[in-house]
Amino acid sequence: MIIDGKKIAEEILAELKQKSRPKKFLAALLVGEDPASVSFLRIKEKVAKELGIEFQLHTFSKSVSRDILRRSLDKIAEKKMCGGIIIQLPLPPQINKHYILNAIPREKDVDVLSERALGSFYTERSAILPPSVGALVKILDRSLITPQGDDMELAGWFIENKKIAVVGLGFLVGKPIATWLVGKAKEAHFLDKGSDLSVLKDMDIVILGTGQPHLINSKMLKQDALVIDFGYSKEGKKIVGDFNPIHAPETLSYTPTPGGTGPILVAQLFENFYTLNK
Repeated sequence: MIIDGKKIAEEILAELKQKSRPKKFLAALLVGEDPASVSFLRIKEKVAKELGIEFQLHTFSKSVSRDILRRSLDKIAEKKMCGGIIIQLPLPPQINKHYILNAIPREKDVDVLSERALGSFYTERSAILPPSVGALVKILDRSLITPQGDDMELAGWFIENKKIAVVGLGFLVGKPIATWLVGKAKEAHFLDKGSDLSVLKDMDIVILGTGQPHLINSKMLKQDALVIDFGYSKEGKKIVGDFNPIHAPETLSYTPTPGGTGPILVAQLFENFYTLNK
């Protein structure tokens, strides 16, 4: 089964349209002109327009210093009408990303990337989830679970008897998802570079976030596994994920790339924006 991420994202946005629209603006900071980053921000801007949210894009040259970027961020964050801030990653090598991300006030950190926001998430005191975790919860709830109820509770109920592997423990996907899974799944394996991937053959759910194109294929997995692929790479002119779906059996479920987790991540970001500006 191919999981339709666009459909799930549309459902999330439809629910947001029924809520009171925040009057504050969402700011995004882009350093350089990386084509993928520009493309991602255009998608976010398009969704903001669809929801009637003011979207302010602030661009900086690739050579900008960390102090100038930090001061610019501070000025934006100080504005009372600023309801959320996005720092489009990656940043150029001369800029320490944590120095910039930690300047985002926790109440405006829609991506949950600053140390204060992450601290609240790790201690289960955060009102919002990192977008990757939120996307995982939505996929588990809306694609696979029939009962109705709270997304988090249902997702937790679904995985409590499942064996799960997270492949790739990066800052945006693997680490926050691994943290959320601890204590929830029957069995959890957190794999990174150099890990033995043979364990995947026994996993019910495999979550991918390595950015290595087609690292995993269906022969490495259970025939009825669920693959949630956050990987995003360019292979020639094509966008591909970590999972190669060619020859995948019909019993295997997976998110395609593109059209899988990407739209849900964007929708989840805006759900966070609404939650922070109730």
